[in-house]
Amino acid sequence: MKRNRTILVVVILLALVALILWLSRSENTFRRSMNDFALDDTSNVIRIFMADKNNNSVTLSKLANGKWMVNDKYPAQKISVDLLLKTMMNIEVQQPVARAAHNNIIKEMAVNAVKVEIYQHVYWIDFAGIRWFPHDKLSKIYYVGGATQSNMGCYMLMDGASEPYVVYLPGFRGFVSPRYSPIEKYWRDYNVFKSTIPEIATVKVEIPATPDQSFEVHNLGNNKFRLLTWGTQQEIPDYDTLKLLNFLSGFRNLNYEALLNDMDRVRKDSILRSQPFIIISLTDTSGSTRTIRTFHKAGPPGQTDPEGHPLPYDLDRLYASVNDGRDFTMIQYFNFDKVLRPKQFFLKEVIENPRTGR
Repeated sequence: MKRNRTILVVVILLALVALILWLSRSENTFRRSMNDFALDDTSNVIRIFMADKNNNSVTLSKLANGKWMVNDKYPAQKISVDLLLKTMMNIEVQQPVARAAHNNIIKEMAVNAVKVEIYQHVYWIDFAGIRWFPHDKLSKIYYVGGATQSNMGCYMLMDGASEPYVVYLPGFRGFVSPRYSPIEKYWRDYNVFKSTIPEIATVKVEIPATPDQSFEVHNLGNNKFRLLTWGTQQEIPDYDTLKLLNFLSGFRNLNYEALLNDMDRVRKDSILRSQPFIIISLTDTSGSTRTIRTFHKAGPPGQTDPEGHPLPYDLDRLYASVNDGRDFTMIQYFNFDKVLRPKQFFLKEVIENPRTGR
């Protein structure tokens, strides 16, 4: 009798599991509509793949710590990924494409649409608060086309469907196609340095044109530092502490303005072979080192200094090699001036401006 009861309990449990699975799958099947582009939940999205017909593709992957990577190589811009996820959750179908325009829209999307694949971390059983058997799933595949004539929506087509729809984002005046970009550089984080003072171990600044102005800073902890002449390791005891603190705090969030990897190779190589303006290497407390090599940018044609002489260099922007030389970028003096300092800047005396020499 006892054995029969055990068997009965097991059978009932298996039946319940089968029922829950059936209900869960039925619900998922119901949701697989040909115009169901929006996500119910973006917190479980783990990967997004986007590609076009011009061999551009990008994969955004979510790490265990919640941060996103671009093509498993570069940190992603959080604000851009968040905007895409928000778009994926809030888009709505406005209407099917008109019959008269159907064939033209299909032809256009066949050439210019971006394919989107969305992967989510879900559960085989997810019903009434019960979550069992987690797994990663390709939850949606659809194609994003161009804008409508009104520029207030765009065309989307679910994979396997024959009918495209006009999709829009409520409350947004425009179309969302640009948010589904398959171009790698548009998703990358433009950060060069992102270290607070307690995270900094050393900073080395080399100025090739004036080597005597090169220096390095060692963080001893507890707001104690050593300022040394670069190369000779000669300690500089009498320096302006406030200026040094402002210099170190300048590394908290420095970003480049534009990625120039597509610049003409001959021109780029010529710049990289020239003498750097300032080279900065920052080593953090974990032992990781990041280096930026900056180069003067030619002055704008026709612009002169107050004396009427042509400007030898652009006073607003510099070229910069970052990420171990893998990336060639443009940076702004406005952002980087606070760390482009010569040794003399920290001495307790009147100094020259490192950019103008006056």
